[in-house]
Amino acid sequence: MRELNVGKNEGNQRIDKFLRKYLPKASLGFIYKMIRKKNIKVNGGRIDNDYMLQDGDMVQLYLSEETIEGFSEKKEVKTVRMSFKVVYEDENILLVNKPFGLLVHGDSREKKNTLINQVMSYLHAKGEYDPRDEKTFVPASVNRLDRNTSGIVIFAKNYETVQNLNKMIREKEYIRKYYLTIVKGSVRKGQELKGYLTKDEDRNRVRLAAREDEDAKEIHTIYKPLKRMDEFSLLEVEIITGRTHQIRLHLSSIGHPIIGDSKYGNPRINQMVKKEFGLDTQFLHAYKIFFDKCVGNLTYLEGKSFEAVLPKRLKDIEDRLINDLEYQENR
Repeated sequence: MRELNVGKNEGNQRIDKFLRKYLPKASLGFIYKMIRKKNIKVNGGRIDNDYMLQDGDMVQLYLSEETIEGFSEKKEVKTVRMSFKVVYEDENILLVNKPFGLLVHGDSREKKNTLINQVMSYLHAKGEYDPRDEKTFVPASVNRLDRNTSGIVIFAKNYETVQNLNKMIREKEYIRKYYLTIVKGSVRKGQELKGYLTKDEDRNRVRLAAREDEDAKEIHTIYKPLKRMDEFSLLEVEIITGRTHQIRLHLSSIGHPIIGDSKYGNPRINQMVKKEFGLDTQFLHAYKIFFDKCVGNLTYLEGKSFEAVLPKRLKDIEDRLINDLEYQENR
């Protein structure tokens, strides 16, 4: 029998969800069976699958060590060089400026050098996270950016913060997220865009869809011009929903595609910015987070905003395309 003391990073979650994390190789069916057969108890008593664990509870696993080890995974921190910059940090939350080209989570081609592994390595080096001290918790990001989109990613340092941030993300009006982008065309006024999209998983592309289409998901985007020239405009974009490629699709659909965007962009413009600036991916940077409303242990952040400046390579392009009148006249 193995006994597990429920701490602050395990409490306030269902027993079945806790066990799926603690025994990641076990099926949900196996876990339900063990609960039903009383091989898993809490505080010495029988529980149901949806029992909510509380800080201070004691979970008893009446399973052999061989069985437990067989369903477990070794947790370790991968040592990787830190390429992100810290935008803001306190005991609960970490805001980082993700660089261009870095995945938030791993994929089939890259599993080690990811933003999540860099953050875990950073917190481990500071003595704020050690997987040997945690039964199930790992620092978690609550928003994500494409590999080739730079900017602010939000991380939670404890389970209570994960829960509160996830609620704030779901409720939409709690955390406001803003991007900077340069698009084709002279944009004279802002606009609010609403619609639906569907995703083609095989091609990793999205398209506008009708509301009644199967798998259609709502998208809601607000943009306003910050600077404009005859051929290009610098926009601030706020996303109300956070769908895959939402900004890229929405702006392209109204005739203002993002420069460098190989999926939804303008081929002539893309060829020009690649030749002159070496830009072969979308000019898109998540530059600002505003905590409009907060809950639980994060109420102290309410009304605060945090910004991450444009990366130098994007700032240089902005200076030439938007701010350099001489360059514009000679084009």
